[in-house]
Amino acid sequence: MRVVSLLPSATEIVYALGLGDQLVGVTFECDEPASARQDKTVVVGGRDTSGMTPAAIDAYVRARVAAGEDLYTLHADALAALAPDLILTQDLCRVCALPAGHVEEALDYLGCTAGVVSLDPRTLDDVLATILTVGERTGARPQAERLVTALRRRLAAVAEQVAGRRRPAVAVIEWTDPPFTAGHWVPDLVTAAGGQPVAARPGGRSQQASWEQIAAAGPELAVVAPCGFHLDAAAAQAELAARHLPGIPVWAIDADGLVVRPGPRLIDGVEALAAILHPGLATPVPVDRVRRVA
Repeated sequence: MRVVSLLPSATEIVYALGLGDQLVGVTFECDEPASARQDKTVVVGGRDTSGMTPAAIDAYVRARVAAGEDLYTLHADALAALAPDLILTQDLCRVCALPAGHVEEALDYLGCTAGVVSLDPRTLDDVLATILTVGERTGARPQAERLVTALRRRLAAVAEQVAGRRRPAVAVIEWTDPPFTAGHWVPDLVTAAGGQPVAARPGGRSQQASWEQIAAAGPELAVVAPCGFHLDAAAAQAELAARHLPGIPVWAIDADGLVVRPGPRLIDGVEALAAILHPGLATPVPVDRVRRVA
């Protein structure tokens, strides 16, 4: 089977199932594993925002969406040349990837008959279910079941470690300028790690809020996990959060690696959050993935 992934998280799932040799196309954001962008054809491009401030990125995204323009460019000819059997995409967030409908329109135009699977998890359980879906559609259901069983075993181990401990109130901030609070599966990560998510919308979209509203929710600790960024950039944004939330610990986390991409590494995120919230657990704080800023 020839598989194209239009999502970094789907790319991670495909590799986690041992199907990297069946993956023929990826996006410019697929950086896990790092070889994906080097070994596969890049069929979706987009603007490099690495040199932009969070406020500038927010303004750019809002302007494009308001104008009805896409944030990503599908290289239709390159996609057609790959002759894929299966394309993995999403409809959950227009800011995160090309919507499935746009992909289907392009396929119709090109005369391609590839199957399109939209992966749209809203909870942590949904994320695990998408792994099974990918396994089913790629003929790798047994591998997917083994992977999900292993991930659930790790979640159970964290649950046992934090059982009976007091659950601190945690605000996860997915953007800082302007601030956005956590949604979808992210509050589930906090709960699984032994915390109490506040200023959050479990299963719903991340929402813009004011710093005053976040503070009023009473967080005892804040974790800055800006979508699209790894640890160093998250730490830079966390400095702003620390200024607006004085008196509480503020941590930065590798957002793309541990929090915002709905794939197997979310369980790494649960374990990292548990280490932050409950010092002294068997799992130490992964200093290369999280950093205390204040």
